[in-house]
Amino acid sequence: MTDTSSISRRKGPRPPSSHWGRGAFVAWLFIAPALLFYSAFVLVPIGTTLYYSLLRWNGIGVAQFRGFQNYLAVLTEPDLLSTIGNAFQLVLYFSLLPVGIGLGVAQVIRRHLGGPFGTTARAILFIPQVVPLVAAGIAWSWMLASNGVISQLLSLLGLGGWSRGWLGEFDFALPAVGIIGAWVLLGLCTMLLVTGIAKIDPTLYEAAKLDGASGWDEFIYVTVPGLRQEIGVCITVTVIAALASFDIVYIATGGGPGGVTNVPGLEIYRLAFAHRQVGLASALAIVLMILVIACILPIQWIMRERGR
Repeated sequence: MTDTSSISRRKGPRPPSSHWGRGAFVAWLFIAPALLFYSAFVLVPIGTTLYYSLLRWNGIGVAQFRGFQNYLAVLTEPDLLSTIGNAFQLVLYFSLLPVGIGLGVAQVIRRHLGGPFGTTARAILFIPQVVPLVAAGIAWSWMLASNGVISQLLSLLGLGGWSRGWLGEFDFALPAVGIIGAWVLLGLCTMLLVTGIAKIDPTLYEAAKLDGASGWDEFIYVTVPGLRQEIGVCITVTVIAALASFDIVYIATGGGPGGVTNVPGLEIYRLAFAHRQVGLASALAIVLMILVIACILPIQWIMRERGR
């Protein structure tokens, strides 16, 4: 005779630990390919850069261990500190202008999202985002030259005294680079904000009108709160673009005149490949990465807290 108690034990539910173990194993199988690529192309390069930042090395010969001397140089040498200051100045242009103009455009075309005007406006505004940065830098360099389109337009308007080589002036070179970056990022910010404004409940605008709200009141109390997450994404993307800028500055000014437009990304390139100071370039790269993280995390935290 078969022991029924042993059968019931065999047919009983499996321990939760076995289910958890199998689920964790399957989860790691799905994660493994992405984790492998992320480690190979992100974590390993970061670790290598961190190691190089502790060395004095020209990229070819024997390396000498310097400890934190490279970081001390980054934080004390005026030329290297000025590049970081220039990057933070570009944040004002790369972030405030695209986000501010994008909000205004999104509010204007809100009522025409599905019509031909809305479609055409979005297509035109998104063009800068699909233009290669090298091409954008070259085109703007021509337009901002002393005999470029901008100077010619000023002359036609009777403002010939303002005509100048904008990218070659000490006082105007950095703002000119900022305008180029703002133009490039305007399309992305506008598309994100227009997409977000389409998700706002139309009844909120109707209720605001019934309460006698003006267009400005609708913008401040309905549009902006409804686009909080999209604004956070735009600020995050533009701040990273400003701090890590390289292409536009390299093509438009090369860091000149006199280094007034030099930024960390360009200085890292020069130190590593022109001056053969791989350790110092790596230290500046690590400092730049820390600055980017330090700027982005508060933005994400503020947007998350206000969104609750």
